[in-house]
Order: sequence, then structure tokens, then C-alpha cells
Amino acid sequence: MLVLGIETSCDETGVALYSQGRGLESHALYSQVALHAEYGGVVPELASRDHVRKLVPLLRTVLADAGRRKEEIQGVAYTAGPGLIGALLTGACAARGLAWSLGVPVLGIHHMEAHLLAPMLEESPPTPPLVALLVSGGHTLLVRVSAVGDYELLGETRDDAVGEAFDKTAKLLGLGYPGGPALARIAVDGNPARHHFPRPMTDRPGLDFSFSGLKTYALHTFRNGPADKDARADIARAFEEAIVDTLVIKCRRALDETQLADLVVAGGVSANQRLRGALSRLAAERGGRVYYPRPEFCTDNGAMVALTGALRMQSGERDDVACRVRPRWPLGELSRPDD
Repeated sequence: MLVLGIETSCDETGVALYSQGRGLESHALYSQVALHAEYGGVVPELASRDHVRKLVPLLRTVLADAGRRKEEIQGVAYTAGPGLIGALLTGACAARGLAWSLGVPVLGIHHMEAHLLAPMLEESPPTPPLVALLVSGGHTLLVRVSAVGDYELLGETRDDAVGEAFDKTAKLLGLGYPGGPALARIAVDGNPARHHFPRPMTDRPGLDFSFSGLKTYALHTFRNGPADKDARADIARAFEEAIVDTLVIKCRRALDETQLADLVVAGGVSANQRLRGALSRLAAERGGRVYYPRPEFCTDNGAMVALTGALRMQSGERDDVACRVRPRWPLGELSRPDD
């Protein structure tokens, strides 16, 4: 089955073709970073309009790259939520219009499930049961994965997600947008002995997260500390180490509680090299393995949507004629594909 995947949940426009026989055949991604940079964050109306401009050219690109005709598409999957409602509707309307014109099934996909399954695009895919750490721009979740579609939420953030905390801290340090990669770059040159930031919610039981206080701690440290040329790099290093340590501590607890050894880490923040190194060491200590998507599939992309759509359509899942998107959509509300 050849499935077209469309991703428009926020500020990336992604289109991909995935077949169950050949795997990922082609994908194309357009990032709106330059569009939103002057505003210091995503402007929803601008994001929606840019998705409209880019979807058809990207569709033509992936068809040409794969040597396929649009008439060969056998199913269309799109991100139905969570995300920005205008951006989601753009992808949903395009997907449904194309599916209707071709007479093929269409299916709305959960954005975080697509991130969770993205490592299955690699040569050595993970096999449930396992624990997943999902760290995207707007979400931080720990999930027990028993099978595709069988998810138990173990912990989530009570305020800012990790990606939001990175971006907001980078902004207060004057590092621009997107902030996460910029902060990680200067943290490499930071002095790890200069500051020690708290590891929030690690001094009590549980698997929930909270990062808003850490962001405030960084702000006060910056405003009240010496304004030498290394100040930003030193704060960035302390902030990044606090984030990484907190995530590692929580992942260790989740693996202990579930008595599992393998870990999936996905979402934009999973590209952070310090986090990857720390979690790989954690998995190795426990005799398990940690699975990541390749860097290009850490951020939002059409490939993960096409893959998820193919897995669910294979079990006979289809949407009815109603066009639905869900800006808020708890992962625990998903059903297994064969239910």
C-alpha cells in the first residue's frame, strides 16, 4: 500500500511517500524558521498561509523523486492533532481533497504517535514493549509502549515542555530563534563548574516534569551575575546539563517502574547530542538499547506521518467524511489499530 503523509501541525510543511513493500520512497520538508525568526516565535496565521503555498509544490517533488504518479497513491494520512488549529486544517483539507479526488481512504494521525514511531523508519527499528521519551517543542511525555497504539502515559510536563524551555531561555540570553539549537551550540564552550542549576522535581517520587522554574532560575542568574563575555555560554551549559540530568533521572525511574530495558527517544529535542550521549549510557548500563530517529526525522516531518498512516491503514482504519482536527489530543485516547 502506497501512503502519502502530510504534516502541517506547526511551522514545518512535510510530505512523504511510504509503501509497505519498499519502505520510505521519498520525502520533502520545508521549514518556516526564517519566516518566524523576526517575531521570535511561530505566528499561527503566517504558518497556515505558508503551508498553503508549499503543500502542492512539495507533493510534486516527492512524486517526482519517487518516480510515482499521483494515481498510484492508495491512501492519504495527515496530522490531525495536536497542533495549531489553522495549520492542522490546512493539511487536513489538502489531504481530504486529494483522497476524495483519487477515491482512496484518508486517515488523521496523532502527531505524538508519529514521533514515537519515527525510529521505525531506521534499519534497526525498535520492538515493543519499551519506554518512550517524547520531547518535542510543545510536549514532554514518558510513555509505556506495549504495542503500536497501546500506550500508557507515565508522566508529562506540568508547564513548559523541554523545547519551550530551551527556546525561552535562549531568547532571554539573546540567542535568537529557534533557540534550542543555538543554546546547545554555545553550551559546548561553557564552563561546567561555574553554575549549578536545580534538577526540578527529581527530589520527590513520580515521573512528571516541570521546567518553568528552571527557566526563571536561568533568568535570575543572567540578570544578577557578572556580564563577562562567557556569561551566556556558562549559563547555557548549566541549563542544558540540568535539562539532560532531569530527563535521564526520570527515564531511569520509568525503566525501573516498568521493568523494561529499551528506550525510544523522539521529537525535536531528541537531536540534542548531550541528551543522546547520556541516555545511550543509561541504556547500556541496563543492558538495553536506546532508539532515535535520524536527525532529519527528529523535527516534524511527513515521513513519520506516512509510516504511521500505513501501519494503521494496514489494519483497516479509515476516517469518515467529516473533517476533524484536534488542537489538543491526549495520546492515551488512541486505540490500537486492530481494536
